[in-house]
Amino acid sequence: MWASDAASKALGMEIREIAPGRAVLAMTIGPSMVNGHDIAHGGLIATLADSTFAFACNTYGEVTVAAGFEIDFLEPVRLGDLLVATGVERWRWGRSGIYDVTVRREGVAVAEFRGRSRTLRPPGR
Repeated sequence: MWASDAASKALGMEIREIAPGRAVLAMTIGPSMVNGHDIAHGGLIATLADSTFAFACNTYGEVTVAAGFEIDFLEPVRLGDLLVATGVERWRWGRSGIYDVTVRREGVAVAEFRGRSRTLRPPGR
């Protein structure tokens, strides 16, 4: 999946850990990632969390996509901050799952994300 993920690579994300139902990704906030208030654009923090969620829910060898998510921003993030997102499976049954992702800067939570996944049916099923 990483080989084809142009969006995550373009934002400078790196995979730190992958395990069944779990993923850890990191990203440093660069100059093109801050908004008019000189803080990181929330959509880019959400993108890091969403990518982490995607890698966590695709660890079972089945094509799994987001059915939806919500995110809460807890602390402002600034230029140069290194963010580390940890995604953990909370529940998985059938084709559905729930995953939580915490985004941290220097160990302090800056965002909490909850994603709902849906595993796609193989073609012809």
